[in-house]
Amino acid sequence: MTNNFTFDIESLRDFLDGGAKMGKGLKTMMDMKVEGADATPKDLIFEMDKMKLYHYHALTEQVNTTPVLIVYALVNRQYMMDLDPDKSLIRKMLQGGQDVYIIDWGYPTAEDRYIGLDDYINEYIDSCVDTIRERHGIDKINMMGICQGGTFTFIYTALNPDKVKNIVSLVTPIDFDVDDGLLFKWGPYLQPKLMVEAFGNVPGEFMNAGFLMLKPYDLAIDKYVGVVDLMDDPEKMAGFLRMEQWIFDSPDQVGRAYMEFQEHMYHNNELIKGEFELDGEKVDLKAVTCPVLVIMGTKDNQVPNSATEPIPQVIGSTDVEVLRVETGHIGIFVSGRSQREVGPKINEFLDARDN
Repeated sequence: MTNNFTFDIESLRDFLDGGAKMGKGLKTMMDMKVEGADATPKDLIFEMDKMKLYHYHALTEQVNTTPVLIVYALVNRQYMMDLDPDKSLIRKMLQGGQDVYIIDWGYPTAEDRYIGLDDYINEYIDSCVDTIRERHGIDKINMMGICQGGTFTFIYTALNPDKVKNIVSLVTPIDFDVDDGLLFKWGPYLQPKLMVEAFGNVPGEFMNAGFLMLKPYDLAIDKYVGVVDLMDDPEKMAGFLRMEQWIFDSPDQVGRAYMEFQEHMYHNNELIKGEFELDGEKVDLKAVTCPVLVIMGTKDNQVPNSATEPIPQVIGSTDVEVLRVETGHIGIFVSGRSQREVGPKINEFLDARDN
């Protein structure tokens, strides 16, 4: 009998090194206290129901005299903007001299299921804007809208142009009738009414499952295979765990608002058509005449560029800048490119229009 087994000392060494690395990594994970997310100092200055408005402490002399209010999406949590101390977009803005406020939508419960888009925009956002205006004794503030929060920001500004000085729009969908990206392909076929009837509020776990389906191998398998290479590096592992914590920290979606957004935007694409009404008032995007900075990720698989690109054409502003960054949806907020390109551009744009 012929023995075809060949002893490969290099393979054995790699195997043993890998085992040692895994063992060390497991101990690192067990001993690690993951800190650093949402760590930039801030004060709670206003709250209404589950919603809270925070004001960040200045990190340098404030260059811009007009404060900026960040409006995040209802999906996931706003601390993505401040997830990693070394790659925090919030810190980059503060270091650039911006005066920054942010809305935390909180965690809806069953009693909130009948809150609608009109409540989020005409009550919560408007109350935050008025609170900031009163605190600073000014007529207009800057607004930064993130993803769905950007859609809210354009709607709010169209209805309240006298309260908004400049808009920064990050990965914001405005055209929902695009044949690009699974979320937008699925959108018209989802039955939000049935989901709301079944759940009341749409569970965060359901939303997470949908996002994982966008890139199932990369988001559900490959990253956990790749984490082995990080297990002996506490700093990189901490970054990975912070991201995992954020990804699965998904609030439930308020039933009425979820149903309204799906039907008015994904099903009927009413906003860009000029057909959307909020609490009986027609929303005309041409009423958005303030300066606007549009930022998108060229590799965004959640909000495809085709959903964002029409913004300069459909609003009324003649002062619109567009920044395309070679990164994905999350990379806009947490990446080297975010620090090198996104943060500095936001500071530059707002400072140039602070008069």
